[in-house]
Amino acid sequence: MNRFAHAVAALILALSAAGTPARAAPAAPPPPDTLTWQKLAPGQRAFVDDLERRTFDWFWQSADPYTGLVPDSWPNHTFSSIAAVGFGLTAYGIGVERGYVTRAQAVQRTLVTLRFLADAPQNGGEDDTAGYHGFFYHFLDMQTGYRYGRGVELSSVDTTLLLGGVLFAESYYDRDTPQEREIRQLADRLYRAVDWPWMQARKPLISMGWTPGGEFIPSNWQGYDEGKLVYLLALGSPTHPVGADAWAAWCSTYPKQWGEFEGYTFLNFGPLFGHQYSEAWVDFRGIRDAWSRAHDLDYAQNGRLATYAQRAYATANPGHWTGYGADVWGLTASDGPGDVTENSPQGVRRFSSYMARGAGLDDITGDGTIAPTAAGGSIAFAPSIVLPALMAMKQRYGRYIYSRYGFVDAFNPSFHGTPEDGHTYAGFGWADNQQLGIDQGPILLMIENWRSGLVWKVMKKNPYIRHGLQRAGFAGGWLERAQAAPR
Repeated sequence: MNRFAHAVAALILALSAAGTPARAAPAAPPPPDTLTWQKLAPGQRAFVDDLERRTFDWFWQSADPYTGLVPDSWPNHTFSSIAAVGFGLTAYGIGVERGYVTRAQAVQRTLVTLRFLADAPQNGGEDDTAGYHGFFYHFLDMQTGYRYGRGVELSSVDTTLLLGGVLFAESYYDRDTPQEREIRQLADRLYRAVDWPWMQARKPLISMGWTPGGEFIPSNWQGYDEGKLVYLLALGSPTHPVGADAWAAWCSTYPKQWGEFEGYTFLNFGPLFGHQYSEAWVDFRGIRDAWSRAHDLDYAQNGRLATYAQRAYATANPGHWTGYGADVWGLTASDGPGDVTENSPQGVRRFSSYMARGAGLDDITGDGTIAPTAAGGSIAFAPSIVLPALMAMKQRYGRYIYSRYGFVDAFNPSFHGTPEDGHTYAGFGWADNQQLGIDQGPILLMIENWRSGLVWKVMKKNPYIRHGLQRAGFAGGWLERAQAAPR
């Protein structure tokens, strides 16, 4: 079973080992966060600088030099994740601005990647193909670029995350040189090729994916999660757009997730990646669609409330997991010690390997595994609680969980048995031995968005992003000030 299918199955079927917390008294809305880069103490700055550089290095050093493809996980070198490629394409621009690499180096790496993707075969066959109708398979062979096995789906959301990086490259590399003109041309070609209406097997919603043998996945993007960006890019397409009714249909599925959790009222989605992936590229601060206006809450504020609620859940710690607390928290899709059952003072406990862990009104799924990306990817929402959490994780457990490429993907101080992956350490617990591209990405992009707003600023210049937001009914803030019409 591939990573996507495993995560979906676990999210739907897994019973929470943590139990359901007692209903909390309503919490006061968190005050506006005034912690900026400029206000940090020298030690805090040094930590953020180090984490950002190490996380960037993961993308720069893991990508295949001939294809540009970024692995799903590394240093345990595996197949490529196209979503990780999207994060990587964005990472290279961050590297230029931070001085990690030269612009010429980033241009060359970006060209290698975009040329390979643009030339990759697209057809409806089972093998020897990278995609179909402009969409790409979730996982590709690192060397050939072909679909990595017949269990891998043509993925609408992972193609979307790839396109986040493609459109970043289109808008970032804006100089009048042959190389940067080619980047813009290739990026435009890749985005225009995606046939979004074809993926609407059950209009007006968009399907999660397709396989040649099984046809369209019997699930649509509905309910609040990272699917926001899927719809925005589908709406913004100049060649194959979906109808405006798609966004209304998407939002119509929100009510099941609107409500109170740990004293905070917001649009829930248990794993924090659902509040981070779209927001890594799109600055939702101050812009609102019809749903946001009706609830007086933009999506960035919603992500902030979700972050505070998850921290409150860890502080309450109803499952009595080791290490959970106000300064060590974070549940999202991540690696885990394995599908293992252990006896503990709290009784029989079931642990999992890769799983979409989370805590919210709609779902509580956890096994004591903490993912640093869950906190790190929320730093642009709530730096006052995220920065202390990341620093506490490193201070307490750094020898086990902080390495050449920053934080390992996940750790679990409650697990002391024999893991299927990673390592168990006496006196500590379990720690992963690798990083995942889709978890490194939110750490890097959101740190930079918090520090300088770089990714958001670049994406605001992209006419397709603006057009998609406008077709979805967003208005106000920076969007009102962006007057350029879509191409």
